Amino acid sequence: MTSLNLLTDIPGIRVGHSQDLILRTGVTAVLFDRPVIASGSFPGGAPALRETALLEPENMVGHIHAVVLSGGSTYGLDATTGVQAWLREQFDNAPLPPGTIRVPIVVQASLYDLPAGGQTTWGRYSPYAEMGHQAATSARSGAFTLGTAGAGTGATTATLRGGLGSASAITPAGHRVAALVAVNAVGTATIGDGPHFWSAPFEQGDEFGGLGMPAHLSAEDLRLRSKWAFVTGTTIGLVATDATLTKTQAKRLAILAQDGVARGVFPAHLPLDGDAMIGVSTCEKPAPMGQEWTEILHAATQVTARAIARGVYEASLLPGGSALPTWHERFGPKDTPQK
Repeated sequence: MTSLNLLTDIPGIRVGHSQDLILRTGVTAVLFDRPVIASGSFPGGAPALRETALLEPENMVGHIHAVVLSGGSTYGLDATTGVQAWLREQFDNAPLPPGTIRVPIVVQASLYDLPAGGQTTWGRYSPYAEMGHQAATSARSGAFTLGTAGAGTGATTATLRGGLGSASAITPAGHRVAALVAVNAVGTATIGDGPHFWSAPFEQGDEFGGLGMPAHLSAEDLRLRSKWAFVTGTTIGLVATDATLTKTQAKRLAILAQDGVARGVFPAHLPLDGDAMIGVSTCEKPAPMGQEWTEILHAATQVTARAIARGVYEASLLPGGSALPTWHERFGPKDTPQK
């Protein structure tokens, strides 16, 4: 299987986007060919979540059908309604024993990409339910768009436009591990005022520019750079593996992904961040034995950090301009068209 360096490198995972470039927001739906084991980690101070309590290992729901990432803050949580409706349509067309009740289990995290002050321009109901249905309808295996797409459409960091990123890896034992992250952090993914990414030590090839780390880190590089106090952030996503895990192990997978958030964003997990990561096991391969489990966790941190940098690196301009430049607009060759 050829690696695309994406979440869909793990068989059985499909990704779809829907976005509105005028509203500067969007939805990303992650669908699974078969229900997956999942749990989560939510250390951010301002989370916008739906159905995540059922992910706790002590709770009875064992599997989920989809994960949704969206913009829109709590308005964006309507996107689950659309994804759930699409899944219900598929269930209704599937042959099931008489009397069987199948409720699609969809988990969601949302980021804050509303205009300053939180004004909305839609009517009584938000557009996110329809956007969620569109994202689910478009979900496919294989390649998908990064940067200014889906949940990353309106994302920003403290200094640059944010976006949707993904990365994958294969452990020494042959397990696939991959992450998908929407980067809308209160902090920054780049070091100081330069082009280097905090994720640089983990970069594979030149997936986000190949610049490495700066020769030295100065006090100015380490100075706090954050969004204004009235604007919340959020780095949200999921990390998945094809290894068979328990719910408790899936939670540990999500916790190690949060280590990746802390390596890719500085600072992370602030009071106005809603940082949320969901750990997923597709159970395609046997349970990891001994050191194999540690290898999966080690990879989870790295693919999350890499996905964060890719999300910012791949961001593109939006219609009407922006107060924040993209990485390529600020640091790319001036005679090269923006990605």
